[in-house]
Amino acid sequence: MTDALIVGGGVIGLSLAYELAGEGCKVRLLDRGAPGREASWAGAGILPPASAEPEIDPYEQLLQLSNELHRAWSARLREETGVDNGYRRCGGIYLARDAATKTQLDRAAEAWRQQGVAVETLSPDELASREPSLAGGAVSPALRAAYFLPDETQLRNPRHLKALLAGCALRGVEISAGIAVEDFLVRGERIERVLTSSGPLEAEQVCLTSGPWTKTLLSRLGVRTALKPIRGQIALLSAARPLLRSIVNEGPRYLVPRPDGRILVGSTEEDAGFEKLTTAGGIGGLLEFALSLAPGLKAAQLEQCWAGLRPNTLDGRPYLGQIPGLANAYVAAGHFRSGLQLSPGTAAVMSRLMRGLDPQFDLTPFRVDRG
Repeated sequence: MTDALIVGGGVIGLSLAYELAGEGCKVRLLDRGAPGREASWAGAGILPPASAEPEIDPYEQLLQLSNELHRAWSARLREETGVDNGYRRCGGIYLARDAATKTQLDRAAEAWRQQGVAVETLSPDELASREPSLAGGAVSPALRAAYFLPDETQLRNPRHLKALLAGCALRGVEISAGIAVEDFLVRGERIERVLTSSGPLEAEQVCLTSGPWTKTLLSRLGVRTALKPIRGQIALLSAARPLLRSIVNEGPRYLVPRPDGRILVGSTEEDAGFEKLTTAGGIGGLLEFALSLAPGLKAAQLEQCWAGLRPNTLDGRPYLGQIPGLANAYVAAGHFRSGLQLSPGTAAVMSRLMRGLDPQFDLTPFRVDRG
């Protein structure tokens, strides 16, 4: 019998399968479509630095653990699979061009410093010197504040997912695409069978990692949540030469430069249900934002646009842990915009929990029944 059945093949499910298999578990992963092709693939791969302080709340601890693991996982996956996921320390610039954003950014900078995160305040001249392509755009009379976080890193989502898929295969994970979970047969305090579009399956442990679709699966187990999809649109530009060195952030939007001259422009936040579409308004707004920051991007080619559905919760924290009333059922979903960033830490914590070990985290703030 399978030791662990993972339902959902995004970055959370694949990371958990990879970790469990590395600990000697027999793992099967199901995905209703193609593994690694939903929001995990669609993201920009930004990994902001985490707190360096030891006394922090569980969410910050999860961020801290994940950031520590990303470097190790990137090196291990490259060694095991030959796939370079593009992990690199490029730094991140944070900008404000209006009073409200400046207030929020100044507060964030103070919080970063209190947490031991390296932060540099940039004058307009220093910003222009660091990123000349921002001159005439972000570096203008509208600039209210600018900070530089040297430890911000990035990786390339499609490459990371390719590496995880290969790593899982090498570790013996059985990956099944195009299989939807329809219901569960529960006896007492255990899921006895998982009823799927290809027939019933049995496993010692079951973990739901299906992003926004987890809400429906949890409802089949009598658990009601406020999990909902939030659409994010992204545009990919291609310039003749690299125009930026660092990630540029302003509020929830960003420019992420790749070494090959491509630049990701994101991201919208839209309550559009499960409509995974790009729109003229969404992409148009992103392009307007990009050109307002870096006018030189006007000559860049608009290479591609796409959208992803990110799972959000009411308080912005994911659901992690055991499903109430069931001894062999778990959930890891609702990471919203931080799924990639939190994936290795989530995998480490959930792997320990599912193997009957102390997760070494207080999972109370992540309970699926917290309301």
